[in-house]
Amino acid sequence: MFIAATLAILVAIALVLVRAFRGPTVYDRILAANMIGTKTVLLIGVLGFLSGRPDFIDIALVYALINFAGLIAIVKFHKFGNLAGPSATTDEGDRRP
Repeated sequence: MFIAATLAILVAIALVLVRAFRGPTVYDRILAANMIGTKTVLLIGVLGFLSGRPDFIDIALVYALINFAGLIAIVKFHKFGNLAGPSATTDEGDRRP
């Protein structure tokens, strides 16, 4: 039964990989990359259960945190062009007394 779950997760990763390459917008590709990370966390959990090693859950949680932080960094970089956020400098015309 768990082998079927592992195969289903691998098929889902393959389908999401197709979306990552074909996705019409950048946001589709970013979402696909996030979904691949989520499916990888599921795969690590299932493989840990199948091998009888519960310490894989810790590895899956760390991978989920890295996936989340990476997603935030990618979206922020795409929106602002850098990781520092919106530019703090203003044009001369934007100054108000």
